[in-house]
Formats: sequence, structure tokens, C-alpha cells
Amino acid sequence: MLELLSPAGSMESVTAAVQNGANAVYLGYGDFNARRNAKNFTREEVAAAVSYCHTRGTKVHLTLNTLLTDRELPAAAQVAGEINEMGVDAVIVQDLGVARMLHQVAPQLALHASTQMTVHSLDGVKECARLGFTRAVLSRELSRDQIRYICQNSPIEIETFAHGALCMCYSGQCYLSSVIGGRSGNRGLCAQPCRLKYGWGNRANEYPLSLKDMSLADYLQELEEMGVCCLKIEGRMKRPEYVAIVTGIYARAIREGRSPTPEELEQLEAAFSRQGFTQGYYLDKKGSDMFGVRQESEPPRELYAQARTTYESGENRKELIRMYAMIRTGEPAQVAAQDLVGNVARVEGAVPEAAVNVPLTAEKVEGQLKRTGGTPYECEKVTAYVDEGLSLPLSALNALRRQALEELSRLRGLPPQREKGEFHPGVRYENPKGAPQITLSVRSAQQITPALLALQPARIYLPSDEGAACPDAIRACQEAGVEVAVLLPRVCWDREKNKLEQELKVFQELGVTQALAGTLDGVQRALDLGFTVTSDFGIGVYNSQTLKELKRLGVSAATASFELKLPQIRDLSKAIPLEAIVYGRLPLMITENCIIHNHTGQHSCTGVNQLTDRRGEKFPVVKAWGCRNEILNGKTLFLADKAADYQRLGLWAVRLMFTTEKPEQCVQVLERYRGQGRYKPADFTRGLYYRDVE
Repeated sequence: MLELLSPAGSMESVTAAVQNGANAVYLGYGDFNARRNAKNFTREEVAAAVSYCHTRGTKVHLTLNTLLTDRELPAAAQVAGEINEMGVDAVIVQDLGVARMLHQVAPQLALHASTQMTVHSLDGVKECARLGFTRAVLSRELSRDQIRYICQNSPIEIETFAHGALCMCYSGQCYLSSVIGGRSGNRGLCAQPCRLKYGWGNRANEYPLSLKDMSLADYLQELEEMGVCCLKIEGRMKRPEYVAIVTGIYARAIREGRSPTPEELEQLEAAFSRQGFTQGYYLDKKGSDMFGVRQESEPPRELYAQARTTYESGENRKELIRMYAMIRTGEPAQVAAQDLVGNVARVEGAVPEAAVNVPLTAEKVEGQLKRTGGTPYECEKVTAYVDEGLSLPLSALNALRRQALEELSRLRGLPPQREKGEFHPGVRYENPKGAPQITLSVRSAQQITPALLALQPARIYLPSDEGAACPDAIRACQEAGVEVAVLLPRVCWDREKNKLEQELKVFQELGVTQALAGTLDGVQRALDLGFTVTSDFGIGVYNSQTLKELKRLGVSAATASFELKLPQIRDLSKAIPLEAIVYGRLPLMITENCIIHNHTGQHSCTGVNQLTDRRGEKFPVVKAWGCRNEILNGKTLFLADKAADYQRLGLWAVRLMFTTEKPEQCVQVLERYRGQGRYKPADFTRGLYYRDVE
């Protein structure tokens, strides 16, 4: 049966989820999770939650799903040791360095790959398996056929979101909140700027980035049949009543093998929605119908009151047990309780006396022991052996029953005995000396001109579709003595893989051996095809352990996250060569939904499309591989006059990222970074390299 995983932002929400049928809950502890603004749990609360859940047959998953710095990893390792001892069942992780640390500190603790890892294909799932994950949470954008294909071929468990908020951007690839506001979604503090107004002219008068919540309540049996292991409900920031309502409806429908009733669907919408729900991604029907905003209204008081009774009025969640009794002459009365996983609690009481009037019978004993009301248990069977002619007060039997059930609860709440380890950062690599080389990435083959090649960049990253369509651009680079690397798309579904491989074949036939990949999916594909792989910014290199883990996977070089400050990049122990982006319009979002088509009704990606925010800032929207969109920053990152700062970071290369620039402008920029000319963008930013990101 499908596992139902419910959110818990507080102990009250834990109770709400468990009492309404959740098979597992997920919660945050401390500052290392993707909902740092939630009321995260203290150590004592986590221990209490684990005990409460395990007593009632519910698992606890803990979120450690943010990118962490080297300075934060020791504290995260302490958290990992604590939750390992408490008996947390699994940890949800985004950061490869955190995963590496967890393997050291808690080698027997299950690791689940967060949706923040942007796993959207079978190759990505296989890469997670290589990294030691036992489950992958798929990107929410995937359609049913893609989920089915992955499930049928996956070496590990697959979890999908079933209900709750949708992000406009692929999770783990969004930098909108951090770049424009200094609050990073990858660090657990997304300010949700996508929910604000934007427009296509000079006025922000629409909500083109605000998706409705998803609801797959009508497809539960199909999801189970296709092989999904776990369904996840989003909402750690939501009220306990919301958790109770949504969990209860989904749990009943799963248990009874049906879809929710019309009344239950109305309750889901009343609990929370943004102008209704969408199944657009799942049904492969993208478009403007998927968008909506939260409309302010009074909370549904009556519905919430009913929801509270499900978790405030005692035990609604019952675990099946069996009871045993042995009442024998001259021996202490014995009662035992056994659960379905093998825990046995035995207790003893007084020695029974000879009966004066009515002797005790097995039927009476069974009747008393079955009375488990008010406890988390339901007794399905009692086996009693009673010698004839004995007497034992019913109050004594009741006391033995209570003691046995209390002991059973204690046993069920005990943490498992697990192996413990210590976090060892390992060898520290000295920073390379000397100035970094300059690499370029382009969006269009037309940006590669003889004048640009004459400036001899160390490497040019050319998108796979551009190189396949314009092989002469590859040859021109090679003839000029400039190395070419193929830039893989960050998002490529399994049904698009053949197209990508045909593009990569063009590069290989021309002798290209280098590849740049921005997700684990792309890394796996490039390695399988024999490319020497550099990881791009989308992988999220935030600490030294991630670099070591990438090296273990066979990655030859990496790109630092542009959410790091320059001193943090300098201090990374560079197990593999590292480059950093020092120029360009930083990519803020990559979207499955084509917002250009949603607005115009046609695919007009070739022109300049600009999204305007409420402050008048304009963000270019460009076509991404596979009819997707990338939203770029309105200001251009510019550090040419800060060369002394980035040349001291121990980098092998710095990258100029060309997106909307004209060919002649590309030449001017490269000249400036070579120390020639006076080029400077009209409106530029230093990015996040000089300011703290929360």
C-alpha cells in the first residue's frame, strides 16, 4: 500500500497527521531545513515526536535539505548524531556534502534525495542510488508517463508530491529570492517572490508565476499501480487543522481503494487552495489554467473545528495487537501484549486465590483484556489460560492490562540500536596558485565570432542543440585552438533523451570530449557517454565535501554556487578544479510552463521578452532546451574591475556567461576581462559575492 507522508510544522501537527492516518511525517529540526521560518522542533520535541509516532506505527523523516557551508557542517553532524540516536527513520537531503557527512556519522540511517536535487529522470535516480540514497523524491513537474517509466526501472524507492503548493521553478534551481532579496530557497528562506505581481509591459498587473496548488487525489490507485512508493503532502507552514483534513481524506481514500467523494474534494479546497487545484503537470496539460492566487477569506471555522476533534479527542489511530494471559494456581498472574512487528511486553501481578463463590473463567479474562479503549491499540485476539477454581479481582486484571500496554508502548518507542560514526572533513587541498583562465558559455552559436575566438578563451561551453544545429561553430573553435565543451540542458526528461543523445553525438563525432552538466541527471548521462564532466552551478557546490563527493562520482571539475561569498569560495578545499561565474545575467528560474506561450498564445521565444516586477525591474525571459523558459536577472553580474578579488580564490577558471548579448558585445566583455577597453554594463550587480545570503 502507498505510504502517505504528511507535513508537521509543530507537535500539534504531528498529532493531527498521526491521528488521521499518516504512515509517516516529515519535520524540521534546527536551521538546516528548507522551511527555516517554520516553528522547527527542539531536540526534546523531536525525541517526543519520534516516540509518539513509533508507538502508533508512524515513521519520522527529518529534513536536512538545504545547502550548507563548511562552517555549518560540524553543527549539522551533531544534529545527525542526535537524530540517529533518537531513532529518526530517514533524512531528506539536498546537499551532496551533507549526504557524505551523514554516511560517516549515521551509516545505517536511510537517506532520501530531496526534490531540491531536481531529480527528473531515471538517470538522476540512478545517480542518487550511486550516492547511497534509498529513495528519490521526483520533481513535481513530471507527467504520469515519466513517473511510470522511472518507477518501472528505478533501483530505489520513488516518492512523489501528491498535494500542496507548486513552485514555478524546478526545485533546487530557483535563485529568484536570493538574487533579488538575499533570502535563498536553497538555504531554507525563500521569500516567495513568484507569488507577487508581474507584467509584460511597464506594469505589473498579472500573476504569471503563481501556480495553483496540485492535487492528485483522483489518481491514487493509478499512482500505486505504477509503482510509486510514497505520496507526499506539502505544507509544513500550514495549520494543524489543514494537516488533519488533507491527511484524513487521502488516508481514507488510499485505505479504501477509492477516490475522494465530492464532499471530501470540497473540504480539500476549503482547507486551502489558490482558486482551485491543478493536475496540469501530471496530466501533461500545461498552460494558463494551471495558475491561480490565494484569495483572502475567513478560515472555514466549522471544518477546522471538526478537524480538531480528530486529534484532540483521544486516540483515533489504533495499532493491532494480541493479548495473552496465564492464571495458574500458586503462580503470579501473567499478562502479555504483542504487536505485529514482534515486540512483546510481559508483566506479572498477584498470585490468584481460591475462588469462594464465582471462579474466574477464560472468557472473563478475555473480556477484560480486550478493553483497550483510550490507548493506541486495538486487540484483535486474546489467548487466556486459566486454572479452574481461582479468583482474581477484575481491578487486578485491568491493572495488568494497563501495565502491559504501557510497557508495549515503551518498547515500541525505543530507538533502534544503530552504528555511530564521526564526521571527518578529510584531507585539505591547497589552493592552486596563479590567475584563473577565462571560459565562456554562450546561448547562441552566432555569439561565437572570429573576433571572439581571437581573444583565445580557454574553453567555450556551447548548448547541445546549438552545436548540433551549427557544427561549423564547433569547427571554428577547434581551428582557432579553443576547446569546446557541450553544455547539457539542466532539464531533460526520459522521453527527450534520444533527442539529446543525437545532439551529443554530433559533438562526439567532431572530437569534443568535455561536457558541462547542471543536474545529477546530466552528469550521469554525460559520464555514460564517455565525456569528461564539469558540474555546473545547478548542482549546488556549497562546501568542500560536495567537491569530494563529485570527485568520487567521476566528475573532473566543478562550478561554485553563485550564492557563495568570495571568501567562502576561497576557503573551499578544492578536491577537483573549480570555476566561478563572474559575468552575465544570472539564471533565476527554469520553468516547465512556458510563460511566454501562456501570455501570447504562441511560441514567440525568438524575440526579447521581458517580465516586469512591481518596482519596474525587467527580467529577460528566454527559451530553454525542450520548450522551457529561463528567467534571467534584470541586472548583469559584472566583476571585471574586481579581478584582484576573484584571482585570489584558487580557481582554475572564471566564466563569462553570455545570454542576451549581441556578438560584438561578447567581444567587448571578453576584452574587458582581459584587461582591455572600458566596457561596463549600463545596469550591473556584484551578485551575491559581497553580501550575505540568508
